[in-house]
Parts: sequence; C-alpha cells; structure tokens
Amino acid sequence: MNIWGNKFKVSIFGESHGNGIGVVIDGIPGGIELDMEFIEREMQRRAPGKNNLSTPRSEADKVEILSGFFDGKTTGTPLCGIIRNTNTRSKDYNKSLMRPGHADFTGFMRYGKCHDYRGGGHFSGRITAPLVFAGAVAKNVLREKGVYIGSHIKSICDAEDVGLDLVNIDKELFDAVSAKEFPVINDDCGKKMKDIILKARNEQNSVGGVIECAVLGVPVGIGSPFFGSVESKISSMMFSVPAVKGIEFGKGFEFTKMTGKEANDEFYADENGNVKTYTNNNAGINGGISNGMPIVFSVAVKPTPSIAQKQRTIDLESMKNTEIEIHGRHDPCIVHRAAVVVESGAAIAVLDMILEG
Repeated sequence: MNIWGNKFKVSIFGESHGNGIGVVIDGIPGGIELDMEFIEREMQRRAPGKNNLSTPRSEADKVEILSGFFDGKTTGTPLCGIIRNTNTRSKDYNKSLMRPGHADFTGFMRYGKCHDYRGGGHFSGRITAPLVFAGAVAKNVLREKGVYIGSHIKSICDAEDVGLDLVNIDKELFDAVSAKEFPVINDDCGKKMKDIILKARNEQNSVGGVIECAVLGVPVGIGSPFFGSVESKISSMMFSVPAVKGIEFGKGFEFTKMTGKEANDEFYADENGNVKTYTNNNAGINGGISNGMPIVFSVAVKPTPSIAQKQRTIDLESMKNTEIEIHGRHDPCIVHRAAVVVESGAAIAVLDMILEG
C-alpha cells in the first residue's frame, strides 16, 4: 500500500524513467488559496541539473494539477498533480546487475522480473519531487495556521554548519537560507562542504550528511502518546525519503551523556502568560505531544549509492559473482537537494496531526 496519513492522505506514483511521476492528496480543506509561485520555488529547490554539485539530468519539474483545484483555490476533493519526465536515459541500466546500495535486488525479490529497474524505478529519489509538491501544499495550509518550517545543511562529512539555537529560532533566518542554492547558515562552512562534494565527484565517489529541520508555531497539545507521537509521525515520514538512515530529536543521542538534571527542560510562564521552557533539549515534545516550543530534529542522509568506481556485485541472470561500474547521471551528494524534501515530509506529518486534532 502506498498511502500515508490519516486526515491529510498522500499517495505517490510513477517511476524514474516512466512517462511521469505524481501524487494524489486527499483531505485538503476546500477554499485554500495555493500560492503557485511559492510551490514553483519549492520544486526548484529540489530540481536536478542546476550545477556541478548535482546530477546533470535536467528536469523542469513543472507540476500539472489535474484535479481538486479551481479558480486558484482547493475544492476539497482529491488534489492530483503530475510531473512529466522529459530527460531519461535508460540505456545506462542493466537489469541483471544488482547495484550495491540500491533497491535493485530487493525490488526484484519483492515484485519479480517485471519490476521497473530503470533509474531505480519507483524506488528512485526522483519520486521525492511529488512529495515536495505535497509538502508545498501542506505548507500553504500550515502558513494560515501560523506554522512555519525551515531547514539547513548541518554537516557534510566532517564540515559542519552553525547549529540552531533550540530555544530561539528566527523565521527570517530560514527565509534567507531557503533562498540559497546551497542551504547553509554560514557560507564559509558551505564552501568547505562544496569542496568535499566536488572532491568526491572527481574521485568518482559520493558523500552524505545531516539536515537539521525546525517546525515553529505548532500549538500545544498536538500528537498522541506512543504510536501517534509527534516523533513517531515525523520519523515515519522521514524514513519514507529513500536516503534517510537516521533521525534524532533535540539533543538526541547526546542525552546518553547527560544527567536528568541536565536533560530536563524546566518550565516558566512568560510575560504573556504562555508556558515556555528555559531549554529545549526535548525538541518541543513531551510524552509524544507538542509543548509549544520549536520542534527540532536532524536526519542522516547516506551517500548517493550510484558511484562510478568498480564494485562487487552479482549477476542475477547467471547467478555469478561479478563487478559493476555504474554509468549514468548521478549526484555526488544529494543533501543540498534533500533539505526541501525533509521540510516537505515534516509539513505533511505536522498538518496530518493538526487536522486530527
């Protein structure tokens, strides 16, 4: 089943080298005015082929809305958007040679000989494009509710950006970062990251990194204990992004080095009578429910598995061990393009929880 969500339901479809990819969204309230310029900017933040840090595969990623949208507003019925694939090169892929780190083998075992292996098929990171469209729509709805989402590249290998202050996060900071082609807070740190990526490209290799994301303005009381916790819902959506292999909220694994006194976020009432915490180690979440502080999490993005260096693999047709050199057009790093994907996943998860009430 390829449907996520209880109230804001998302179903993505398509393959990397098929005619097109897209998404069907159900549960959007009617009468929401969609900012199409904003949606286009979000799509372009993820789009490939813009510089030597990304794959040379160039796709416009223009979304054609087929239903659920009339006179500039949502109708309340399912919203369907499709993105045409216009720049495929399927000859670069071999059906019988299993690419290490990819879903070629597991896809074959799950779906059989008829599965679409070209460019990774439905397993491809290309399918995150419709996810960004759904996230942009969710951001439109959240904006009317005073909720804002932003992110930045926290690190690439050992090069690290300035970390977020978990208590005081400036919306304007994220506005500035999202406008950058390489979304970092400190551009000098970004230069070091770019050098690492270009070095990996020159060595026919790839690198991964960490994206830090914050959700501001979430009201107190969103989420549920245990299975419906804020962490559970966001994590579920994050692990729907193919390259994400880890997640932590707030101090995350640093908690293992802290005492309870250090870890706890002590409460106070501000001058407006709002309950706040002096620290935000727990990322705005207690017992799986939002406490009104910023929700902050980081995700680990693995290196792009498609590299041109020789690797060991198996030929499924002959069942012999062999070697593979992957050809085609691939990213030496996908972290800078994945930042908007992480934001989109967070928007979808948070809106679903808010609509659940």
